[in-house]
Amino acid sequence: MIVIPMAGRSQRFYDAGYDRPKFMLPLEGRSVFAHAVGSFAADFATRPFLFILPPGQAAADFVRAECLALGVGRADFVSLDGPTAGQAETVELGLGALGVSDPTPLTIFNIDTFRPGFVFPGPPLDGMAGWLEVFRGEGANWSYVRPGRGDRPVALETAEKKPISDLCCTGLYHFARAGDFRRALAAEREAPQAPELYVAPLYNHLIAAGAEVGYRLIARKEVIFCGTPAEYAALTSPA
Repeated sequence: MIVIPMAGRSQRFYDAGYDRPKFMLPLEGRSVFAHAVGSFAADFATRPFLFILPPGQAAADFVRAECLALGVGRADFVSLDGPTAGQAETVELGLGALGVSDPTPLTIFNIDTFRPGFVFPGPPLDGMAGWLEVFRGEGANWSYVRPGRGDRPVALETAEKKPISDLCCTGLYHFARAGDFRRALAAEREAPQAPELYVAPLYNHLIAAGAEVGYRLIARKEVIFCGTPAEYAALTSPA
C-alpha cells in the first residue's frame, strides 16, 4: 500500500499569499498533487493507495477527481478531523480508520515531492524490514541515514533534522509490515527522539530490535522538492 499523508495545513503557503493548499497549486499544466502521485504511475494498476486528507469536502473532492484523471486503480480516502502530532501519527490514524492489517506493506511518501519514473527496488532491499530512499546532501532540514560499512546498503541509525551523515532522505519510507510501523510508533511515543512524531526516527526502534533496515541511494537530480513557497516558485519560474 502506498500511503500519502497530506493532512497538513499548508500554512507556509497561505502565509506567502497563496489561496489554496500546496497540493492543489498548478504546475506545468498539472497540479502539485498530480506530479507527486504520478511518481508511482507504474504501480497505479497493481498497488492500493491511501490518501489521508485534511478536514473539508473541497480537499476530498479534489483528490478524488485527480485520482480518477490520473488512472489510480484503487484509492481509499480518509479525512482527519484536525491536526496531528506529526506525520507518523497522521499515517497511524489513516491506517486505523481504513482497518489496514498488520502484514500489509507500507510505502509512505510526501505529497510535496516528485520522483519521476519511480520503480520499487528488488534485492536486497525488498527482503528487509524497511528501507528509506536517500541522496547525498547537507543541511538541517532533512531526515538522515547513517550507513553501515561495506557494500550492503544497511542503515545503522536514522535521525530527523540531525546531520549524522550526508545521506538525506527524499521523504520516501518503506515498511515491510504495517505492524512493524505501529510497534515502532508505540515505542517512539515512550521515548521520543524529536518534538514531533516523524517517520524516519521510527526505524531506530526496528534496528534496536535486531531488524535489518536498508537505504537506496539515488542521484539528487532524480528527486524534485516542492514543499516550500520558494521551491514552488523556483519550479514555476521561467528557465
